[in-house]
Amino acid sequence: MELSTIYNENCLETMKRMPDCFLDFVITSPPYDDIRNYNGFTFEFEDIARQLFRVMKEGAVMIWVVADATINGCESGTSFKQALKFIEIGFRLHDTMIYYKNNPMPQTGNRYHQHFEYMFCLSKGSPKTFNPITEKTKYNGLANMKNRGKRGELLYEKIERTSEKKVGNVFCYSVGGGISTKDKIAYNHPAIFPENLVKDQIKSWTNEADLVYDPFMGSGTTAKVAQLMNRRWIGSEISTQYVEIAEQRIAQYVLDDLFV
Repeated sequence: MELSTIYNENCLETMKRMPDCFLDFVITSPPYDDIRNYNGFTFEFEDIARQLFRVMKEGAVMIWVVADATINGCESGTSFKQALKFIEIGFRLHDTMIYYKNNPMPQTGNRYHQHFEYMFCLSKGSPKTFNPITEKTKYNGLANMKNRGKRGELLYEKIERTSEKKVGNVFCYSVGGGISTKDKIAYNHPAIFPENLVKDQIKSWTNEADLVYDPFMGSGTTAKVAQLMNRRWIGSEISTQYVEIAEQRIAQYVLDDLFV
């Protein structure tokens, strides 16, 4: 297969040509619940999920960004259904993370503003790579950790606190024009990833030269970020219009003759 390439086809066709245990990392946001009309295209979730499991290496991780439509006053629950199906297929639900939008679109009616989407962190076996994002801590040195035992008894454990700690699993980003990306052409796509979201997840779960795949490449954010972070990458996108957007967007980072 040609790397540094966005294949203009259904991702099932792309994955059929991949050998078993081919990919190190997958990150994507599928066209769930017809929340947006992606040029009328739909996707076959279960077939795609099974193919993803086949082509991912042992220890590979997938970040699956999804939310739920509200239909007749009831959220669809699609996100939970998909997570459970992934587990049934053989994935581990390694972590249920949150993509939190600092500046969401306001909502009317008797609901609070929708600030977040799920980022299901799914792994094929135990993740082989973890490069945690850290933040400074206020204190370091020895401290007593209080915990409760199985019978409710109070337990004390002496721990070493360091100057840095792992961040939490709620990732906060501002979104919108000029914020998610500086690439104006990307906004011709109806829904784009914040570049920093992809950067944080690629950093966390891959090393340089690992192979990254986005089965719903859209505006090309995954390709751009992977290229800039010295990861190999490949993508699928069924819409010719979106492939053209993505290729124009990343042309300055990838040689033109790599596109086929």
